[in-house]
Amino acid sequence: MNPSDLLGKAVLSETIPRLELRDVCRDYEGARVVSDLTLALMPGEVTCLLGPSGCGKSTTLRIAAGVEAPTHGEVRIAGRKVADPSRSEPPEGRSVGLMFQDFALFPHLDVAGNVAFGLTCGKAEKAARVSELLARVGLAGYDAKYPHQLSGGEQQRVALARALAPRPAIMLMDEPFSGLDNRLRDEIRDETLDILRDEGTAVLLVTHEPDEAMRMADKIALMRRGRIVQVGAPYTIYTNPVDREAAAFFSDVNVVHGVVKDRQTETPFGLFLTPGLVDGADVEIVFRPQHCRLDFDRQEAPVRPTVEHGVPARGRVARARFMGNQSLVELAMDHDGSILKAVIPGVFMPREGTPLVLSLRRDHAHVFPCVNQSRVADPWERHVEQAAE
Repeated sequence: MNPSDLLGKAVLSETIPRLELRDVCRDYEGARVVSDLTLALMPGEVTCLLGPSGCGKSTTLRIAAGVEAPTHGEVRIAGRKVADPSRSEPPEGRSVGLMFQDFALFPHLDVAGNVAFGLTCGKAEKAARVSELLARVGLAGYDAKYPHQLSGGEQQRVALARALAPRPAIMLMDEPFSGLDNRLRDEIRDETLDILRDEGTAVLLVTHEPDEAMRMADKIALMRRGRIVQVGAPYTIYTNPVDREAAAFFSDVNVVHGVVKDRQTETPFGLFLTPGLVDGADVEIVFRPQHCRLDFDRQEAPVRPTVEHGVPARGRVARARFMGNQSLVELAMDHDGSILKAVIPGVFMPREGTPLVLSLRRDHAHVFPCVNQSRVADPWERHVEQAAE
């Protein structure tokens, strides 16, 4: 069945969101697990709901699907309200496709029977749709096989074909690729998204893996403790995180602490502007290991500060590891003994104890207020304060 049969002409508009969650909350036994969640999906757009296990991602997906009702807020499909606290249309009334990590194929049905299960059209039309989809997912000629005769990747393709068969306006996917090995996962994932985009389907995909979200999504909704904390394109989310926790979710980060004075913060790596923060506020300078530069500590020709990399700070190698196409070097910094990490392309394996100087890309560093403002100043800060006195 075409989605327009269920949703009317509104679903055909490219300007109306296929799926909207407006101020959605969900409570369980008095505990709020989804809070004030607002999200919109446009036709042909892949949105990844990304966050750690237990943050409310799957609950949000079930509310969108109609498996659960919101405690507060509403769900709209193509502008039409399908759920609020007083009523909730069932999944079959929403033109949504569902894909889960366990595939959920019917073992007593062959491949053709599984794909055709949700179709209500005539026999000839049903057979044509099944044949079309099996060809699209690379399983032409598999009609009579049963799930137990298929590999994991083939089962995944059958599950995709079955979900696509009714031409859903929206596809909801709960970590559907997690059961596949890495090589097969990349192949199946890319093929699946190509098909969904070709169909103009709006996709909401739940994952806890940042790499998967970065690879798949047109838009990422970063979720934490039941709330969406940041929404944007993968590049934006990665390069402009909303806070330290958001930055750390995508990769390792280094953190240097400081205290605001006259709208700036002094650190071992030079001054950082901190406008909008009051004097005495604790701040965190956050930067990724891949945005660091290492140089040997040459006393006769010291590394000089630059506009791009700021002031270099000295440390000694605590550990160095080769990671395949890059090296990870950990330094114990002279100014406070803290461990900072640098990722260097290729092979770079200095011995433990080797003195090096570390500098960072200032344009890739982020300044955030420290969450715990009662934090005790570190040795560097005490050194700065004593020098000022």
